[in-house]
Amino acid sequence: MELLVNSSKLKAKSLKLKLNKLASLIYHDIFDYPLTLGEFIKWESGTPLRQGFAGQASIKNKNGYYFLNGREGLVYKRLIRERISKRKLLIAKSAAKILRFIPTIKMVGVTGALAMRNAAEESDIDLMIITQKGTLWSTRLLSYLVTWLFGIKTRKPNDRNQKDKLCLNMWIDEDDLIWDRKDRNIYTAHEICQIVPLVNKNKMYERLVWKNKWVLEFWPNAIKVQSTEYKVQRSNFLRTMYYVLCTALEPVAFWFQYQYMKSKVTREIVTKTRAIFHPNDWGKVVVNRLQARAS
Repeated sequence: MELLVNSSKLKAKSLKLKLNKLASLIYHDIFDYPLTLGEFIKWESGTPLRQGFAGQASIKNKNGYYFLNGREGLVYKRLIRERISKRKLLIAKSAAKILRFIPTIKMVGVTGALAMRNAAEESDIDLMIITQKGTLWSTRLLSYLVTWLFGIKTRKPNDRNQKDKLCLNMWIDEDDLIWDRKDRNIYTAHEICQIVPLVNKNKMYERLVWKNKWVLEFWPNAIKVQSTEYKVQRSNFLRTMYYVLCTALEPVAFWFQYQYMKSKVTREIVTKTRAIFHPNDWGKVVVNRLQARAS
């Protein structure tokens, strides 16, 4: 089966449909990820992406997967990576079952390639963790201690052997959920839309999505966004004392960890309410690649 996209010969209504498919397929092709028919609907591209695409491209189908002409090998690659990802997700879920018992952890979510079940054999396991207000750095310190005590492997800076290790590279305070405008692009929108929540206390995942509903400009069908009401979790004496202790230790925990990492920081975000360790600006890389393909 082959679909020929030629924007100069299509009517307006038809053009929109074809360009949505083409733009989405080209975006995912950057990540070696062919799409199913259902994924064409879920990952329908928004106006900011499809505006840049015109001309023609050949799209082919094999075993229910759609890909650009000459990229047939991606089907086999995706099937292999789905099998690899299934094993890695089990590791992530096991770690999340332990981390959920830390009272100040409000959400644990799988991010990156693993969230799309597109992880390579040698890749690590990216996790996003959202913490209770004012406890990010004390919670982070405790989390690393807990993973060490339970023998869960975590990735260290400059660790070349990252296979199956947890990469706790995104920490966010519940009071700082909104992405800055300068960081909003097609890539970061996709990263937020593809998060797989493993721990979700007080509808923290839904709150994250609601606060970042700008992602719908890029991927209008990818996630369901709605205002959420949630019940504040009742605090017993021990939970209250734990929170008080965490907030009291927070300045020391921040200072201690910042002193350790400040010489290694390049473009990472390190504040009292955010710790995001992405040394490479993948948003810029992806946008540049899309622009090159659209030209």
